[in-house]
Amino acid sequence: MRRFFIQEKADIGTICHIEGPDAKHVKTVLRMNPGDEIWLFDGMGMEYRGIIRTIRPACVDVEIVSATACPDSGSVEITIAQAMLKDRKMDTLVRQLTELGIKRWLPVITHRSVPRPDSRRIKSRMERWRTIAQESLKQCGRGFFPELLLPVHFSEALSMSNDHDLSIIFTNKEERPLGPLPGINKGENAKVMLMLGPEGGFTDQEIALALEKGLTAAGLGPRILKADTATLAATAIVQHLLGEM
Repeated sequence: MRRFFIQEKADIGTICHIEGPDAKHVKTVLRMNPGDEIWLFDGMGMEYRGIIRTIRPACVDVEIVSATACPDSGSVEITIAQAMLKDRKMDTLVRQLTELGIKRWLPVITHRSVPRPDSRRIKSRMERWRTIAQESLKQCGRGFFPELLLPVHFSEALSMSNDHDLSIIFTNKEERPLGPLPGINKGENAKVMLMLGPEGGFTDQEIALALEKGLTAAGLGPRILKADTATLAATAIVQHLLGEM
Protein backbone atom coordinates (compact mmCIF):
# COMPACT_ATOMS: atom_id res chain seq x y z
CA MET A 1 0.00 0.00 0.00
CA ARG A 2 1.47 3.33 -1.11
CA ARG A 3 1.38 6.00 1.63
CA PHE A 4 2.08 9.71 1.45
CA PHE A 5 3.58 11.95 4.11
CA ILE A 6 1.85 14.96 5.67
CA GLN A 7 3.62 17.48 7.86
CA GLU A 8 1.39 17.39 10.97
CA LYS A 9 -1.35 15.46 12.73
CA ALA A 10 -4.77 15.79 11.13
CA ASP A 11 -8.36 15.68 12.37
CA ILE A 12 -11.17 13.75 10.71
CA GLY A 13 -13.01 16.00 8.27
CA THR A 14 -10.10 18.35 7.66
CA ILE A 15 -8.35 18.88 4.33
CA CYS A 16 -4.67 17.96 4.07
CA HIS A 17 -2.34 18.78 1.22
CA ILE A 18 0.10 16.57 -0.66
CA GLU A 19 2.67 18.80 -2.32
CA GLY A 20 5.88 18.68 -4.34
CA PRO A 21 7.11 15.44 -5.95
CA ASP A 22 4.44 13.42 -4.12
CA ALA A 23 1.68 15.47 -5.74
CA LYS A 24 3.22 14.86 -9.14
CA HIS A 25 3.44 11.14 -8.35
CA VAL A 26 -0.27 11.01 -7.45
CA LYS A 27 -1.25 12.85 -10.62
CA THR A 28 1.07 11.59 -13.35
CA VAL A 29 2.37 8.21 -12.15
CA LEU A 30 -0.52 6.72 -10.19
CA ARG A 31 -3.05 8.66 -12.29
CA MET A 32 -5.39 9.03 -9.34
CA ASN A 33 -8.57 11.09 -9.58
CA PRO A 34 -10.88 13.04 -7.28
CA GLY A 35 -12.93 10.55 -5.27
CA ASP A 36 -10.12 7.99 -5.05
CA GLU A 37 -9.07 6.63 -1.66
CA ILE A 38 -5.54 7.42 -0.48
CA TRP A 39 -3.48 6.67 2.63
CA LEU A 40 -1.40 9.22 4.54
CA PHE A 41 0.89 9.20 7.59
CA ASP A 42 2.40 11.90 9.77
CA GLY A 43 5.57 10.21 11.09
CA MET A 44 4.31 10.72 14.65
CA GLY A 45 2.39 7.47 14.97
CA MET A 46 -0.83 8.16 13.08
CA GLU A 47 -2.04 6.82 9.74
CA TYR A 48 -4.97 8.31 7.85
CA ARG A 49 -7.45 7.16 5.22
CA GLY A 50 -8.43 10.00 2.95
CA ILE A 51 -10.45 10.81 -0.15
CA ILE A 52 -8.93 12.94 -2.89
CA ARG A 53 -11.08 16.04 -3.37
CA THR A 54 -9.03 18.21 -5.73
CA ILE A 55 -5.96 17.64 -7.91
CA ARG A 56 -4.09 20.80 -8.86
CA PRO A 57 -0.79 21.12 -10.76
CA ALA A 58 1.39 21.19 -7.62
CA CYS A 59 -0.97 20.10 -4.86
CA VAL A 60 -3.46 17.34 -4.08
CA ASP A 61 -6.21 18.14 -1.56
CA VAL A 62 -7.28 15.18 0.58
CA GLU A 63 -10.16 14.98 3.06
CA ILE A 64 -9.38 12.87 6.13
CA VAL A 65 -12.11 10.28 6.76
CA SER A 66 -10.48 8.07 9.41
CA ALA A 67 -7.37 7.94 11.60
CA THR A 68 -5.59 4.94 13.11
CA ALA A 69 -2.72 4.72 15.56
CA CYS A 70 0.25 2.80 14.19
CA PRO A 71 1.07 -0.27 16.32
CA ASP A 72 4.79 -0.46 15.63
CA SER A 73 6.38 1.71 18.33
CA GLY A 74 7.51 -1.22 20.52
CA SER A 75 8.50 -1.06 24.16
CA VAL A 76 12.22 -0.44 23.65
CA GLU A 77 13.71 2.86 22.47
CA ILE A 78 17.01 2.23 20.69
CA THR A 79 19.48 5.05 20.11
CA ILE A 80 22.16 4.32 17.53
CA ALA A 81 25.29 6.34 18.32
CA GLN A 82 27.08 5.82 15.03
CA ALA A 83 30.64 6.95 14.42
CA MET A 84 30.71 9.01 11.23
CA LEU A 85 31.25 6.91 8.11
CA LYS A 86 31.50 7.91 4.47
CA ASP A 87 28.37 9.65 3.19
CA ARG A 88 26.87 6.80 1.20
CA LYS A 89 27.17 4.37 4.11
CA MET A 90 25.52 6.83 6.50
CA ASP A 91 22.68 7.33 4.02
CA THR A 92 22.15 3.58 3.72
CA LEU A 93 22.16 3.16 7.50
CA VAL A 94 19.51 5.85 7.98
CA ARG A 95 17.26 4.04 5.51
CA GLN A 96 17.78 0.57 6.95
CA LEU A 97 17.65 1.59 10.61
CA THR A 98 14.40 3.44 9.94
CA GLU A 99 13.03 0.16 8.60
CA LEU A 100 14.17 -1.57 11.80
CA GLY A 101 12.34 1.02 13.88
CA ILE A 102 15.07 2.72 15.90
CA LYS A 103 14.06 5.65 18.08
CA ARG A 104 17.07 7.90 17.64
CA TRP A 105 20.02 8.42 15.25
CA LEU A 106 23.09 10.10 16.75
CA PRO A 107 26.13 10.62 14.50
CA VAL A 108 29.36 10.66 16.52
CA ILE A 109 32.70 12.21 15.62
CA THR A 110 35.44 9.86 16.81
CA HIS A 111 39.21 9.86 16.43
CA ARG A 112 39.06 7.71 13.28
CA SER A 113 35.90 9.20 11.80
CA VAL A 114 35.89 10.02 8.10
CA PRO A 115 34.63 12.55 7.14
CA ARG A 116 34.53 15.37 9.70
CA PRO A 117 31.73 17.59 8.36
CA ASP A 118 31.61 21.36 8.78
CA SER A 119 28.44 23.21 9.84
CA ARG A 120 27.28 23.93 6.27
CA ARG A 121 27.73 20.32 5.25
CA ILE A 122 25.99 19.13 8.42
CA LYS A 123 22.85 21.04 7.43
CA SER A 124 22.70 19.43 3.99
CA ARG A 125 23.32 15.97 5.44
CA MET A 126 20.53 16.41 8.00
CA GLU A 127 18.10 17.42 5.27
CA ARG A 128 19.11 14.44 3.18
CA TRP A 129 18.76 12.01 6.11
CA ARG A 130 15.27 13.30 6.83
CA THR A 131 14.27 12.76 3.20
CA ILE A 132 15.73 9.25 3.26
CA ALA A 133 13.90 8.40 6.50
CA GLN A 134 10.65 9.75 5.08
CA GLU A 135 10.96 7.63 1.93
CA SER A 136 11.83 4.58 4.01
CA LEU A 137 8.71 5.04 6.16
CA LYS A 138 6.54 5.28 3.05
CA GLN A 139 7.79 1.92 1.86
CA CYS A 140 8.11 -0.14 5.05
CA GLY A 141 4.80 0.81 6.67
CA ARG A 142 6.17 2.06 9.99
CA GLY A 143 4.59 5.07 11.60
CA PHE A 144 7.32 6.85 13.56
CA PHE A 145 10.14 9.05 12.33
CA PRO A 146 13.44 8.42 14.09
CA GLU A 147 14.83 11.46 15.86
CA LEU A 148 17.74 12.67 13.73
CA LEU A 149 20.21 14.41 16.03
CA LEU A 150 23.11 16.66 15.09
CA PRO A 151 26.58 15.06 15.20
CA VAL A 152 28.40 15.24 18.53
CA HIS A 153 31.92 14.40 19.65
CA PHE A 154 32.62 11.09 21.34
CA SER A 155 32.81 12.55 24.85
CA GLU A 156 29.39 14.18 24.46
CA ALA A 157 27.89 10.92 23.23
CA LEU A 158 29.21 9.22 26.36
CA SER A 159 27.49 11.84 28.50
CA MET A 160 24.22 11.20 26.67
CA SER A 161 24.44 7.54 27.64
CA ASN A 162 23.34 8.59 31.15
CA ASP A 163 19.80 8.98 29.80
CA HIS A 164 19.56 5.28 28.93
CA ASP A 165 18.88 2.15 30.97
CA LEU A 166 21.67 0.30 29.17
CA SER A 167 24.47 1.50 26.88
CA ILE A 168 26.65 -0.87 24.89
CA ILE A 169 29.84 -0.13 22.98
CA PHE A 170 30.63 -2.65 20.25
CA THR A 171 34.27 -3.35 19.57
CA ASN A 172 36.20 -5.99 17.67
CA LYS A 173 38.56 -6.18 20.64
CA GLU A 174 35.81 -7.77 22.74
CA GLU A 175 35.69 -11.54 22.23
CA ARG A 176 32.55 -12.14 24.29
CA PRO A 177 29.45 -12.16 22.07
CA LEU A 178 26.42 -10.21 23.13
CA GLY A 179 24.22 -12.29 25.43
CA PRO A 180 21.25 -11.57 27.72
CA LEU A 181 21.09 -7.85 28.40
CA PRO A 182 21.74 -6.99 32.06
CA GLY A 183 18.88 -5.37 33.93
CA ILE A 184 16.35 -5.50 31.09
CA ASN A 185 13.73 -8.19 30.54
CA LYS A 186 11.77 -8.91 27.38
CA GLY A 187 8.70 -6.75 27.02
CA GLU A 188 9.83 -4.11 29.49
CA ASN A 189 9.94 -0.45 28.57
CA ALA A 190 13.60 0.47 28.23
CA LYS A 191 16.00 2.93 26.63
CA VAL A 192 19.10 1.39 25.08
CA MET A 193 22.05 3.10 23.42
CA LEU A 194 24.28 1.20 21.00
CA MET A 195 27.65 2.76 20.12
CA LEU A 196 29.17 1.59 16.85
CA GLY A 197 32.60 2.52 15.59
CA PRO A 198 34.03 3.88 12.35
CA GLU A 199 36.11 2.02 9.80
CA GLY A 200 39.10 0.94 11.86
CA GLY A 201 37.07 0.80 15.05
CA PHE A 202 37.26 2.78 18.27
CA THR A 203 40.69 3.59 19.70
CA ASP A 204 41.86 1.93 22.91
CA GLN A 205 41.48 5.27 24.69
CA GLU A 206 37.86 5.65 23.51
CA ILE A 207 37.02 2.14 24.68
CA ALA A 208 38.63 2.81 28.06
CA LEU A 209 36.66 6.05 28.44
CA ALA A 210 33.43 4.25 27.59
CA LEU A 211 34.07 1.50 30.14
CA GLU A 212 34.96 4.10 32.75
CA LYS A 213 31.64 5.78 32.02
CA GLY A 214 29.83 2.52 32.71
CA LEU A 215 29.10 1.27 29.22
CA THR A 216 29.02 -2.47 28.56
CA ALA A 217 31.50 -3.77 25.97
CA ALA A 218 30.35 -6.42 23.52
CA GLY A 219 31.51 -8.08 20.33
CA LEU A 220 29.73 -9.55 17.32
CA GLY A 221 31.47 -12.89 17.13
CA PRO A 222 34.52 -14.03 15.17
CA ARG A 223 33.54 -12.55 11.81
CA ILE A 224 35.16 -9.38 10.56
CA LEU A 225 32.30 -7.07 9.59
CA LYS A 226 32.28 -3.79 7.74
CA ALA A 227 31.30 -0.87 9.95
CA ASP A 228 27.83 -0.45 8.45
CA THR A 229 27.16 -4.20 8.50
CA ALA A 230 28.13 -4.30 12.19
CA THR A 231 25.59 -1.59 12.98
CA LEU A 232 22.72 -3.47 11.38
CA ALA A 233 23.78 -6.76 12.99
CA ALA A 234 24.04 -5.20 16.45
CA THR A 235 20.65 -3.52 16.14
CA ALA A 236 18.90 -6.70 15.01
CA ILE A 237 20.54 -8.80 17.74
CA VAL A 238 19.51 -6.38 20.49
CA GLN A 239 15.96 -6.20 19.14
CA HIS A 240 15.81 -10.01 19.12
CA LEU A 241 17.14 -10.29 22.68
CA LEU A 242 14.49 -7.83 23.84
CA GLY A 243 11.64 -9.54 22.01
CA GLU A 244 11.29 -6.77 19.45
CA MET A 245 12.05 -8.92 16.40
